[in-house]
Amino acid sequence: MARLNILKLSHLGFRGAALRAHEGAPAAVISAEEQLRRAVLACMLWENEFYEDGESIATRISALVPRVAAETVAALAVEARERMKLRHVPLLLVREMARYETHRGLVAATLARVIQRADELAEFLAIYWKDGRQPLSAQVKKGLAAAFTRFDSYALAKYNREGAVKLRDVLFLSHAKPVSSEQALVWRQLIDGTLPSPETWEVRLSRGEQKREVWESMLRENSLGALALLRNLRNMQAAGVDEALVRHALELIRVERVLPFRFLAAARYAPQWEPELEQAMFASVIGQAPFAGRTVLLVDVSGSMGARLSSRSEMLRMDAAAGLAVLLREVSAKVSVYTFSDALKAVSPRRGFALRDAIVHSQPHGGTQLGRALGELRESYDRLVIITDEQSHDRVPAPRGRGYVINVASARNGVGYGVWTHIDGWSEAVVDYIRATDAGSA
Repeated sequence: MARLNILKLSHLGFRGAALRAHEGAPAAVISAEEQLRRAVLACMLWENEFYEDGESIATRISALVPRVAAETVAALAVEARERMKLRHVPLLLVREMARYETHRGLVAATLARVIQRADELAEFLAIYWKDGRQPLSAQVKKGLAAAFTRFDSYALAKYNREGAVKLRDVLFLSHAKPVSSEQALVWRQLIDGTLPSPETWEVRLSRGEQKREVWESMLRENSLGALALLRNLRNMQAAGVDEALVRHALELIRVERVLPFRFLAAARYAPQWEPELEQAMFASVIGQAPFAGRTVLLVDVSGSMGARLSSRSEMLRMDAAAGLAVLLREVSAKVSVYTFSDALKAVSPRRGFALRDAIVHSQPHGGTQLGRALGELRESYDRLVIITDEQSHDRVPAPRGRGYVINVASARNGVGYGVWTHIDGWSEAVVDYIRATDAGSA
């Protein structure tokens, strides 16, 4: 089984009260590798969060890289890019690897793998030169050159933007060699500035075309990707796009790689399409074998969960938490849902958007009394899954059986370690890992 976005820890206890979560609960002492995973896997790099600013998180990541084995850092960079779909933090990890002789040997292969969009070529160089321009190492050149050959004319033209670092700069500095005569021609066009512009919605709008006409033509052609469609529903609504076209597009949307929280976030700004969004959301989780036994979900609805995932994101921590609750509810044969803030509240048996609403409106969004909620929880279970940003006011006791803590933030310290199985981030790999861990514990 491939390594996922999680880390199972056992036999780690609290060491007095030296470390504390932001809201005061004793936090676990964890290794450098565990700290790095925690900082990385829910991280919108250089974007401020509720408890910490982005620079602090980036600085912590940079300081941890030399303390963790090169193979582990490289695997974490790949995991962050491929499983968590994070873009900037894998590039930072590779940039930091390039600083150290112990890590440098894996830079080329890792960089070539984590660069999956053409604009990330230039973004990596911007990160590399963040503290001042300097020569590129041989491993960095090799990685950039290998990545460059994977992008076709459309991809290069789409991301050939003005900026401090341009794609042609990367091409020159990496000394990449084309793999065919056709690619050599594309690169010559890139250098000369004659690449034909792709017909993306961004390009068409930048040319001054009417917004409604652009959206409606792309909807008729079914040429918008799933995320582009979800993220632009509000713009389509503002432009007066034919609602029947939007409904039809949502019926055709490919949902295999779209997580429930994306649909929840889209519905917050375009509620008139909730029925279609909910059906698409259910389609995204269909076909998974249910967990055996009883699952109890405990969802954090404290005040900090209403914060954005980052300063530049429109999605809330609550979107991520509710999306995970929707997902886990669908793959649980028997399930009970509770929320906690200053109290423990049972949530009515709901599915989909109704479950989201029941969670959000279950109680006032105040403090984070996770320890108290666990003390008041009387229901028996085969597994207990807590979805939280881990910043509890009070000490967190052990679960009565298998216990999982899913962390949706990147704060420095957390409470969900020790006898808990700790999971950072909010990808679909959560389901795979819980199932595998359950099987290993049986």
